[in-house]
Amino acid sequence: MRKDFLVFGSPQICQEDIDEMVDTLKSGWWGTGPKTYLFEERFREYVGCQHAIAVNSCTAGMHLALTVLGVKGGDEVITSPMTFTSTAGAIMHCGARPVFVDIERDTFNIDPERIEKAITPRTKVIIPVHMAGRPCKMDEIMDMARRYNLFVVEDAAHATEAWYKDKKIGNIGDITAFSFYVTKNLATGEGGMVTTNNEELVEEMRLRSLHGISKDAWKRYSVAGFQPYETIYLGYKYNMMDIQASLGLHQLARLENNHKLREKYWKMYNQAFQGVPQLIIPVEERGIRHAHHLYTILIRPERLRINRNEFIEALRVENIGTGIHFIAVHLHKYYRETFGFKRGDFPNAEFVSDRTISLPFSAALTEGDIDDVVTAVRKTVADNII
Repeated sequence: MRKDFLVFGSPQICQEDIDEMVDTLKSGWWGTGPKTYLFEERFREYVGCQHAIAVNSCTAGMHLALTVLGVKGGDEVITSPMTFTSTAGAIMHCGARPVFVDIERDTFNIDPERIEKAITPRTKVIIPVHMAGRPCKMDEIMDMARRYNLFVVEDAAHATEAWYKDKKIGNIGDITAFSFYVTKNLATGEGGMVTTNNEELVEEMRLRSLHGISKDAWKRYSVAGFQPYETIYLGYKYNMMDIQASLGLHQLARLENNHKLREKYWKMYNQAFQGVPQLIIPVEERGIRHAHHLYTILIRPERLRINRNEFIEALRVENIGTGIHFIAVHLHKYYRETFGFKRGDFPNAEFVSDRTISLPFSAALTEGDIDDVVTAVRKTVADNII
């Protein structure tokens, strides 16, 4: 057994992150200001898009995107049930209805072949979710959206480093939302970014992200002197702070090197679990660049004496932390009671939801940590084979 508990999703924090944070604290400017704008510009360059707006969460970014696209009561937004509840929540906060489409069982991503059947005259947006960092089949999705005059908002919470064919995620849909939550590959504690190449949308998104006012605090209170402002839109408090951006600046600079490390750990896991009949491991797929945000296995409960939750508990006893990504959204109490969803509605999402376990997977880990996880998983399987 491992001596100390291995926390799932530990962020990588280096001295340069700490130094940047201290510099921000000493500067006296903690809110949205010069470091946030620098972070936006460097992220824009990384993605290769025309515009990037820093926000306080990916959830805020998605809600902001849907708002500026005019999503309102009576509209429908198509998305995947295999996602975090915030995807559906952003739709609901616009007064619209989430319309779920089942996933591909091997990729965990929305099945493009099923989307067209879900489109109605009320459909306004498609939200593909790049699950675990694997890009959705964006050619099919974008073609369908254009044929039906629909917008596409990508939920790229897991997919900061991902590419679909020759296109960087953040450049394909009308708007893309990224997450910098503490467990993400690029982590600022809380935080996110929205990107777009649409000139007509960017200024409204920026204004709505901070109360809908014409000048943000930095511009009003900078050395140039106080500048009067005017409320132009009914906006939100969705802005990122320089404190968060201080962490993001250096994490972004390390992102590509860290991706190589994550790819190495991914291959170590896949090699270790290859041929274990009690487990289903992630599929390899050509033509994409996986962001390698989550490493998820599916257990085969029919070949084990324990279910998924008991498997997780057995790993905890071995001092290995895990995650579940995700319990399918339509199975949650609120969505069952609000829309009458039930088991059987989306069989592929339910198959994954009942079996999925996310293993520790972070640039902060060592090869020894990965070996400890492999040992614990294989031991748990061996102890519980039917």
